[in-house]
Amino acid sequence: MINLWLILIFIILLLIEGFYCLVTTYNLLRVLIGLEILIKAVTLFIIAAGYISGNIALAQAIVITVIVIEVVVVVIAAGIILGFFGEYDSLNVRNARSMKG
Repeated sequence: MINLWLILIFIILLLIEGFYCLVTTYNLLRVLIGLEILIKAVTLFIIAAGYISGNIALAQAIVITVIVIEVVVVVIAAGIILGFFGEYDSLNVRNARSMKG
């Protein structure tokens, strides 16, 4: 039971780190890394919830679905980041103020 508490504390720390990374930076690559950390924390939480409830097979199926969705989101976000970098030669979000449209 003590191992479960350690895992839950680790998940909470990952969530805090991911939110901190999203909120405090202006670099788009760091925002993407923060999003990845958040998704990994959610994945670990789903596995822990499946272990607690005894539905490990359902938790694994949900995690596989989350991983597939995560890959799609990361590929699209990386494409947007590369387009932004190609246009402004910077990954700083503050440069987006000069965008028109």
